Amino acid sequence: MKKRFLLSFIFFVISFISFAQEKEDVYVDNEGLMRWGHNDAEVKGFGVNYSVPFAHGYRSGEKLGIDLKKAIDKDVYHFSRLGFDLYRIHVWDTEISDEEGNLIVNEHLELFDYLLKKLKERDINFVVTPIAYWGNGWPEPDEDTPGFSNKYEKAGSLTEPGAIKAQENYLKQFLNHVNPHTGVAYKNEPNLIAFEISNEPHHKGEPEEVQEFIEKMVKSMKSTGSKKPIFYNVSHSIHLAESYFDAGIDGGTFQWYPTGLGFQKELEGNLLPNVNDYHIPFNDVIEENNAAKLVYEFDAADVMKSYIYPAMARSFREAGIQIGTHFAYDPTYLAFGNTEYNTHYMNLAYTPQKALSLMMVGEIFHQVPVNGDFGIYPENLEFQDFTIDYEKDLAVLNSEEKFIYTNTNDNQPKSLKNLKQVAGFGNSEVVKYEGKGAYFLDKLDDGVWRLEVMPDAILVDNPFGSNSLEKTVAVIKWNEWEMTLDLAGLNEDFSLKVLNKDNEFTPEVKGKTFKIRPGTYLLKNKGAEIDENSDINLRFELEEFTAPESTVAQTYVMHHPIKELTENSSAEINAEIVSDKEIEKVEAWLQNGNTYEAIELKNNNAYNYSAEIPENVLKNGFLEYRIIVTTNKGKETFPGEVSGSPEDWDFYFEEVYTTQIVKETKPLYIFNASEDEDYVVGEWSPENKLVPTDIPGEADYQVKVEKLFEKDVENPEAEPVYDYSFRYNFNRKITGRKSELNSKNSLVIKARALTERTDKLQIALVMKNGAAFGTTLDLDQETKTYKIDLSALKPVKTVSLPRPYPSFLPYYFEHSYEGDFELENTEALQFSIGPGIEDIKLEKPQGVGIISVSLE
Repeated sequence: MKKRFLLSFIFFVISFISFAQEKEDVYVDNEGLMRWGHNDAEVKGFGVNYSVPFAHGYRSGEKLGIDLKKAIDKDVYHFSRLGFDLYRIHVWDTEISDEEGNLIVNEHLELFDYLLKKLKERDINFVVTPIAYWGNGWPEPDEDTPGFSNKYEKAGSLTEPGAIKAQENYLKQFLNHVNPHTGVAYKNEPNLIAFEISNEPHHKGEPEEVQEFIEKMVKSMKSTGSKKPIFYNVSHSIHLAESYFDAGIDGGTFQWYPTGLGFQKELEGNLLPNVNDYHIPFNDVIEENNAAKLVYEFDAADVMKSYIYPAMARSFREAGIQIGTHFAYDPTYLAFGNTEYNTHYMNLAYTPQKALSLMMVGEIFHQVPVNGDFGIYPENLEFQDFTIDYEKDLAVLNSEEKFIYTNTNDNQPKSLKNLKQVAGFGNSEVVKYEGKGAYFLDKLDDGVWRLEVMPDAILVDNPFGSNSLEKTVAVIKWNEWEMTLDLAGLNEDFSLKVLNKDNEFTPEVKGKTFKIRPGTYLLKNKGAEIDENSDINLRFELEEFTAPESTVAQTYVMHHPIKELTENSSAEINAEIVSDKEIEKVEAWLQNGNTYEAIELKNNNAYNYSAEIPENVLKNGFLEYRIIVTTNKGKETFPGEVSGSPEDWDFYFEEVYTTQIVKETKPLYIFNASEDEDYVVGEWSPENKLVPTDIPGEADYQVKVEKLFEKDVENPEAEPVYDYSFRYNFNRKITGRKSELNSKNSLVIKARALTERTDKLQIALVMKNGAAFGTTLDLDQETKTYKIDLSALKPVKTVSLPRPYPSFLPYYFEHSYEGDFELENTEALQFSIGPGIEDIKLEKPQGVGIISVSLE
């Protein structure tokens, strides 16, 4: 049987190789679409940026003793497993060139060549940016590298004659470089779709100078005889757009960071309004030049949720963008610490739900037509076969043949009979699975499926903070979990055979249920065979599998206490617990005043433990508690990860979890500056700070703005918007008191003006659908309490926060909601300085101080 599979696979590989050899250079047609030269088909593709051959990825791999070629083999398999067919990189020219632009053939270039070979073997295409302009340090200090970028830096590289000459020389040599692993020069590589000249050049010169610079780069590249399309970054300094295209480029490159960068923790709330539309204000210039568009980088930075990427892909396709790559895929050997780019986090093993979301993005880039129109939010959350749900953190592809989902759902597959691929996380109508890794099911023939199961991934620390190779942000755990399948044509008591090497697990099937461990397996009905000549339609070998081994080396308790809880209400203590030892019991020791009780947390599913808090401790006061984990090696107490428990005579650790039990009559604070300032989202300013008041425990969040509008150097012709807005999401803060929302009728804010000119502050409540309802206050310079009747709130503009990048994207979010304000569906506060201020004062410095906002 295995020989038959291998013969079919070999036939498939030969077909792939034959197809790859027939590829001809991509060209851009007279409508601005990239097409394949050999068949005129529209170029489609999606994948990731990935930088193991260079900079931090390379250095860290060596420091950790990693065989980098084997690491590449494993990650490239995961690319293929996720359906990626595109790769992009900005090459660290500073590591492979000298000051004159001569190409240095060294370990970095050799490893890059090896990576391209491995991508090519799986028919993954590439877009290559030969010049990065970056130093090679991030997140470490830069090294003293030999390249021209190190000598001239980015600004000088765009203007200095010596730097320009070096780049011309470098580009020629780079395109002429023959990959020793393939024997093909880059300029002739069939899988290389296009070149992007350089990464984010940020031109500040005159149009004529910029055009001349780009013309020299284009001429240098074309002098090699290359016929491949040449792209240039046009999303920076967009007032120069005409100069970019007049210089002879074939297309423009774009990026998108709709949630900003570097928040240092996870952003909260519904971020779909930030990705409603990718509006390109200079699109007419692109169309006039019949130029193509591609996305070289995008990510929803500082977000661990999985719902957002398909919405971004939809907006890209609506904007006429053909291909795209996410930034950036973490090498698996670094993903435990997320050290490469701490504001991003993506890896199939460590972030399975986000990776499945990217798998769906690939489907969108291939299925959704360019320049389509699916309306505006929230109408555009269902398009073609795709559905997005923020509140369930869920994205779903449900087509005739594919069912891909990022979280537990009850969607009925569109056609069980025709289903050929399932990929998911959690439970669905076709798969019941308790584990916390991704799984994949591929139909090979009637009654024959391939199953691949990844190990569990558990987040144990903030992945977006200050990271280090000495810090673990996520762990991998191999476990046996029960799985039940309900696939059309797969009968009860099918056979389940191990495929991957060194997998000694012996699964037993009862009906359609079985225990499973990470690996790849063949599922087959009794008597079912597979035709040797059938098209298995896989881009990998049947037995292929790779995943990190278990990395859990201690007991982790992930628990966030409820901040406030209404007296005599009901609530649970929930914790996610994973250990390298066998967990025998989990308890919470609770104390409120003189009331003390111990309760056991039950293991509900996977690593989740919970227990109802007894009513007798839910009295007005402070509920303090610890969580004690008993394993086969003893007891550990949390918080603090302390050996032993409070019942020991010498237990000295005093840290506890704390929840305030409050009376229902207490105002419901949705913002308290002394506690919440660190989670405020807005444009960073060194003048913004927290200042204690004369009242103990109270603080004033002071926001000072020198100018409400400053000309954007990247978009100097933008229409002025005199506004400075910031937001706070209070979902987490009021978890224990949400049931009280419907009883509130007033919004109370304690605030003041910091300047005599700042006499207005707009305050708004933002609903989960992005619609904002607010009013404008007249502020005094003396701190006062302002009370607003909720019925007086009217629709106001919602600002896209965090501010997206590139900066030409819309400042305000346009939505289609025309309903009434619903307090029970609110999740954030929006503060705006600008609305209502007299024109004569708008150019002056502004400032407000906010102490608190509550509902009464």
